[in-house]
Parts: sequence; C-alpha cells; structure tokens
Amino acid sequence: MAKSVSSASPPPPKFLRRGKVKEVYEVSPTELEFRFTNDISVFDKHVPSEIPHKGETLARTASHWFGLCDRLGVRHHFLRLSGPTAMRVKRVRVVPKPRTLGSSPRDYLVPLELIVRYYLAGSMWDRVRSGQVSAKELGFPSQRTLTYGMELPEPHFEITTKLEPVDRLLTREEALELSALDRDQISEIREMIEKIDRAMQAEIGPRGLLHVDGKKEFGVDAEGSLMVVDTFGTADEDRFWDKDAYLRGRQVDFSKEFVRQHYRQMGYFEQLSRARESKAAEPEIPPLPPLLVDEVSRLYTTVYQRLTGEPFTSLPGGT
Repeated sequence: MAKSVSSASPPPPKFLRRGKVKEVYEVSPTELEFRFTNDISVFDKHVPSEIPHKGETLARTASHWFGLCDRLGVRHHFLRLSGPTAMRVKRVRVVPKPRTLGSSPRDYLVPLELIVRYYLAGSMWDRVRSGQVSAKELGFPSQRTLTYGMELPEPHFEITTKLEPVDRLLTREEALELSALDRDQISEIREMIEKIDRAMQAEIGPRGLLHVDGKKEFGVDAEGSLMVVDTFGTADEDRFWDKDAYLRGRQVDFSKEFVRQHYRQMGYFEQLSRARESKAAEPEIPPLPPLLVDEVSRLYTTVYQRLTGEPFTSLPGGT
C-alpha cells in the first residue's frame, strides 16, 4: 500500500515578544515575522491610542527602503512582505552582552541605535538649549548662535542603547564595549548609513521632502558581515520636513514629531523629564484626542505617499 503524503499546513508562527509598536514571531530557527500594529509610542512611552493604517504604512515603507538597499548593494535582513502589516526577515540572536558569545561573535543583533542628524531638531535641540551640546560640537564656529532647524555643517553621528528600557547616549568607547564591534566596524556602519541616506534624499527631494534625521539598527550575520535590521526610513524612525516650507523659513513635520509636539505643548514631556531626572515614578501618558488620532492617521498615509511615490490604498486585511 502506498504511503499517504501529509498535506498538513506548516505550524503558524510562534509569538516571541512585543516591542513598542510591533510584534515578533518565530517562523523557523532562521526566520522571523514582524507584525506592525497601529500602536504609537513617544519618549519611550506607549500611547493608549490606535492610529488607523499606521502598521500598514510602516510595513510597506520599510519594504520600499529595503529595495533601495538592494540597489545600493547594502546587506540587510529583509526577505519579503508576508501580509498587509507583516514582513519576514532573517533571524539573528538577541543577546544584551554580545561579548559573552566569544572573541569574534557572529549572528547577533547589535544592541545599539545609530543616529545621524542633518538638521538641528528634536532632542538635539533640547540638548543645545540646555547647554549640554555646543555649537563647536556640531561643527559650527564656537561663537555661532544656533537656531532650531539649522542645517548642520556635516552629518552628526551619535549612538544610543537599544535593549534598555529608556535609550541613553553612549560614548564611542561605551558603544564598542557594549556591542563587541571594533572601530572599523563602527566606521563601516556610519558609511553604510550615510550611503543609504544620500540615496533616500535623492529620491524624496523631488517629492518635496527633506530628510532631517533618523536611526538605524544593525546585526552581524552568520558570516560576520554587518547588515541593516529592523526598519528605517518610516515616520516612526526618521524625521522629514516639507522642503518648500523649509525654504520659506518654516519646519513642517512629516513624521512622528507631530505627536511629540502635542505632548510637549500640553506639558507632559516636561513632567516626564522631571520624573526621570529625579528617578521618581513616571506619569502615565494620556491618550490622543479623537480628532488628533484622525489627523495622525492621515499624516502616516501622506508620509507613505510622499516617501514612496505610490498612492496609499489599504490592502485586504489591512486596518
């Protein structure tokens, strides 16, 4: 008697963990699935409001930029979109202290966030106003008066933690120790980021956008090569301004900064900062007003269209 051939479907992906705005599932020992939610976070706080279509725009924007990496010859972990709000990626080990993997660790997530700034904005402006960062440190003459929105003389590279509850700035030496990378690898990362960012700006410039700043994350693959991981170039990781408005002296945000400004203006960010400085209990972040939720949703779909050049139509299964 002939043996029957099993037609059983492969097991569904296994839930591993939830980040600020996405869920991570195990597909196999070498593959993960990211599922992007409609959640939103600012200042490392989860906002108790859902933004319609946000997850779908993040997944599709990320896919667009990984296609750019392919054209540039930049290694990355992206495999394919697996649904309106999901993507499959190569898996790397998440190890808070990679040096425990040996003298030449491979196949791991670099526990750093790498940020490059091209204009004076966001948290860097906060540090300038408080006197923590000087004009000279940003590449200006030491007596130069700094104003919000100024283009920096050269890209400003900085490194923060990745796997801690609240991101903190690191010195180069701290980053090397934490990541198990060497100085050449850090330099290679910077070159990869600036190569990607130049190509991004060349693409979005004609669509009327300026790339202000952004963060990227990296992994070391099984062969020991650096690769871009997670996602980048979306309204969550990066800051974009309207180019025409900037030339007229205004900074019109096309990024999550719009939401951050809401919480700054209502005084929440000041309360949170005081609590963190004094190591007191952090205040709960309030939900967004319903009208603002609608406005933020339109922001994400608009940013998707401006970044990719493609009209946004929600796909079956998208929300």
